[in-house]
Amino acid sequence: MSTETLVELDGRRRVSLAKIATTDRYLVRQEAGGVLVFEPAVVITAAQARLDQQPALVEQLIDAMDHPERAVRRKPRPDQEAR
Repeated sequence: MSTETLVELDGRRRVSLAKIATTDRYLVRQEAGGVLVFEPAVVITAAQARLDQQPALVEQLIDAMDHPERAVRRKPRPDQEAR
């Protein structure tokens, strides 16, 4: 669904998106002709970004979470038992 809303810059060249915003954070790019495109964005950690680049590992993790009955109990190492 597409809607149009007229927004105006204030004296400091700011605009309020309160009436139309659906999230709190956007990635904005300026296209030809001065068109501003606001894309909803989220921030992720570098570790999450690296994980997202390994789909096979993600599938293994999902499978492990879906089947906890297959988990293998490991004995703690002797140097870690007292912790």
